[in-house]
Amino acid sequence: MTSEPIFDLLVIGAGPGGYVCAIRAAQLGLKVGIIEKNKRLGGTCLNVGCIPSKALLHSTEVYHQIKTDAQTHGIECEQVSLDLTNMMNRKDKVVSQLGKGVQSLVSKKGVKIFQGTAELLGNRKVQVSNGSEKFELEGKEIVLATGSKPIELPTLPFDGKMIISSDQAIALDKVPKRLVVVGAGAIGLELGCVWSRLGSEVTILEFLPEICPQLDPEISKTTRKIFEKQGINFQLSTQVETAKVNKKEVTLTISQNKQNSKISTDCVLVAVGREPFSKGLGIEKLNLAKDEKGRVRVNQDFSTNLEGIRAIGDLIHGPMLAHKAEEDGVACAEI
Repeated sequence: MTSEPIFDLLVIGAGPGGYVCAIRAAQLGLKVGIIEKNKRLGGTCLNVGCIPSKALLHSTEVYHQIKTDAQTHGIECEQVSLDLTNMMNRKDKVVSQLGKGVQSLVSKKGVKIFQGTAELLGNRKVQVSNGSEKFELEGKEIVLATGSKPIELPTLPFDGKMIISSDQAIALDKVPKRLVVVGAGAIGLELGCVWSRLGSEVTILEFLPEICPQLDPEISKTTRKIFEKQGINFQLSTQVETAKVNKKEVTLTISQNKQNSKISTDCVLVAVGREPFSKGLGIEKLNLAKDEKGRVRVNQDFSTNLEGIRAIGDLIHGPMLAHKAEEDGVACAEI
């Protein structure tokens, strides 16, 4: 057990919502502690989301332009080859540098960082577990900012090798000859582009009749045509019925316009969205109210049905976006 004093604010989760909330609260004079299960702060966005995917998009764009457009600029490039290991190392270096920056920023604001998993005990107390070590912290206010995780489909359970989420898709050690992406939202399109540029034969399956359904229909249609010109194949209004995995490939049975067909691939990326992550928090024992989508119910000041506990970011209603979580964090701290 630690002899930590009572914090004005304890934040659970150090993603864009959590660390921004902690920093703003510290700026406003509160004594703040933040609990994060991973060694590096930054959450999904920094570690396995926005930052690594954008780093790979940049690298693969450079590679693709050299291979396809250099001659049009009068540049002769002979024997252009891919070093995937170095490309991944660059991505990891970008993530590491930004992670150190976040760590430094949070520490310099006087926020105390605790590494471990957190469980709510009630009475504004939190148990933190880090391996065999366990200790309790107490906060006058507690903010839940544990973010989200990729949605797993019953027909396509993740194995981390042949059926993967975006977490693994940013770190493959070789370019798959064939890649099927299930879901034509931002994540599926970004990572589909990355591997298509590197030589994969990419097919994107989308349940709805058009990609990016949240966009204006004309923009979605035009965007799809741009991707198709780049070599990405789309099958719209398509649902995956079954998946059969063997050592060499994955065979999917898909349904399109009430007609079934099969498609074989080396790897399947499931990118059908994300869902709130609250496993291990102990909120069920405390009867914390959630909605039908598993999101924590909050009112306009981010308060839950439990006194002294608030929630922000991907855990609550609204778009699951880093900048939305950041604004939640600032507003919550100021409230």
